[in-house]
Amino acid sequence: MRVNRKLCGVSVLLCLIAPIVAFAADPTAEAQGAATRWDQTYNAGDMDGLKGLYVADAMVVPKGAAVSGADGIGTFFAGLKAKGFDDHKTKVQTAQMKGDLLVVTGRWAMSGPGEGGAKKAFEGNWVNVFERKGNEWRTVLHTWN
Repeated sequence: MRVNRKLCGVSVLLCLIAPIVAFAADPTAEAQGAATRWDQTYNAGDMDGLKGLYVADAMVVPKGAAVSGADGIGTFFAGLKAKGFDDHKTKVQTAQMKGDLLVVTGRWAMSGPGEGGAKKAFEGNWVNVFERKGNEWRTVLHTWN
């Protein structure tokens, strides 16, 4: 009977801890999954879906002035898409857990309008700070060069 109680106690403990451990087991994989969702959403032109990948008071810091709030961010990226910037790809290089935050660096690449209407390749460094919201990651800060 004691063995069954101990086994039951251990089972309950594992059920409580396993989701937490699994969620944070590989921050780089978690970050790449979030980055890939962003790429797919942007490339599909789903700006409402893209806004949903940011927290309400998120900030995007492109060249020039920062953009804040999910609606402003959606408008900013809709403008890029309308200008012909597409095929966005992100490759995560590092990811660090900081409590409910995930600090991520990597590289981005996309195509966009070049001289004479030809497609041109663009690429650079990328930094995102994600916040855990339930079982998903939402962007708090997004910047690149």
